[in-house]
Amino acid sequence: MTGPTAGRTDTATHRLPAWRAPAATRSNALPAGAWWLWALGLATAASRTTNPLLLGLLVGVAGYVVAARRTDAPWARSYGMFIRIGLFVIAVRLLFSVFLGSPIPGTHTLFTLPEVPLPDWAKGVRIGGRVTAEQLLFALYDGAKLATLLICVGAANSLANPARLLKSLPGALYEAGVAVVVAMTFAPNMVADVLRLRTARRLRGRPTGGVRAVLQIGLPVLEGALERSVAVAASMDARGYGRTARVPAAVRHTTNVLTLGGLLGVCAGTYGLLAAEGAGYGVPLLVAGLAAAVAGLRLGGARSVRTRYRPDRWGVRAWLVAGSGAAVAAAMIWAGNADPAALHPGVVPLTAPVLPLWPAAAVLTGLLPAVVAPVPPSPTGFEEQV
Repeated sequence: MTGPTAGRTDTATHRLPAWRAPAATRSNALPAGAWWLWALGLATAASRTTNPLLLGLLVGVAGYVVAARRTDAPWARSYGMFIRIGLFVIAVRLLFSVFLGSPIPGTHTLFTLPEVPLPDWAKGVRIGGRVTAEQLLFALYDGAKLATLLICVGAANSLANPARLLKSLPGALYEAGVAVVVAMTFAPNMVADVLRLRTARRLRGRPTGGVRAVLQIGLPVLEGALERSVAVAASMDARGYGRTARVPAAVRHTTNVLTLGGLLGVCAGTYGLLAAEGAGYGVPLLVAGLAAAVAGLRLGGARSVRTRYRPDRWGVRAWLVAGSGAAVAAAMIWAGNADPAALHPGVVPLTAPVLPLWPAAAVLTGLLPAVVAPVPPSPTGFEEQV
């Protein structure tokens, strides 16, 4: 069928239902802050448990969302590197436990290493000796916890555009934000250069693995990533990023005192909440620190002269993404207070970890971004969105 009727029929056929996530465009792309809040919520949940089943579930949730919603941008390819770093952290933690010992008592001896005699002033420290299954299991749980934290941060790096994150910073932190963005572009550019050089070597029939290939690729990769980061810094400076207005000295000093004092108050209040003996002063100090920091950032915003072109808008989908991460963190904190044994399986005596149902169900709410976040375009039709 021809004519305008056919065009309307084709459009209606390819129109997505109202509940389906739309295709990502410049107007509906999620703010970078939403992705970071979601990832930090997962990381907070990981910091509250050493249960390997829950940690593996958190890694699976983060990996699924990254696979479903990452683009073809250079920074989106850095997730695999964070997984390798996490595995390296676990291996290093196990090696430290084997060669430097552990305070965890154990009865199941796996093997015994030659012990290096140490002087009397080094009591409590040993090199070598008996290695037990209990200490290795404790080191594995501890390393898996840190690795999960790194992988959650890697998920935010793969999903959030660093340039869009810069738009959300307060004016008082804009100069530092420019430096942070330049630093954050170094690792994704390095990953892109590694893939490009390995592809070029493979097309020329040269090996891409081994020590020799790594040494030949390493210098061009570092040079290319550094050149791109310097180019980003130069382009930002040419566009006026980070420039400040003329303000009285009293305003500058007041801003610095409020910001620094507020951040110190937030740190001290957070420590008071985490410590058992600081529950009385933790909440008032945290509230006072937040108020002082917000006042300092608000006052310091007058120093930055800049405009916002197409500012990021927090819609319903952005709040759902950020709220899912916060819900996972809150549920894990509540579960840690209600049933700490389920989140921290014991190693003495050796027991198999059990998957607690309610914390596991709460972790699954972190999959919400894979449903509500806009669907990125295909790699063939991807165009950088800034």
